[in-house]
Amino acid sequence: MAAPNPYRERLSLSWWLWLPAVAVAAALAAEVKLGAPGAATWVAYLVLLPLTVAGLWWLGRIRIEVSNGELRVDDARIPLRYVGEVTTVSPSDKHDLLGPYADPEAFVIQRPWIGPAVRVEVRDEADPTPYWLISTRHPDEFAAALREAAQASIAR
Repeated sequence: MAAPNPYRERLSLSWWLWLPAVAVAAALAAEVKLGAPGAATWVAYLVLLPLTVAGLWWLGRIRIEVSNGELRVDDARIPLRYVGEVTTVSPSDKHDLLGPYADPEAFVIQRPWIGPAVRVEVRDEADPTPYWLISTRHPDEFAAALREAAQASIAR
């Protein structure tokens, strides 16, 4: 049996979220510029704009990867042999799973700017985590890749 293709995704911010954030930073820098004398007028721009860009990049740093017999989400890892049922979750169902039906021991990587998610059941008796809930822009592709890779790891 051939090894399944790896799945990779980065949970970066959409481009349209960058525009208002940078605009607000520029407006704040302009406010500071109005009250600053002389050469200090540009310091706010030199500080606020790079900090805003760095903060937005940091918010979108999370990576999802299914490869080499593991599911990796940021720094968390789970061997595929412990992956149970994999289900796609709609944005409204994700809201419920994060609210009234949330399990406090679940592992959650949730990004509010990404609607759908995938729920991954954990079948490790030694792990108290019942499931992972992971935001994803491509829930069907992620779930299919995870199912295929989990089946391939069991077949070995």
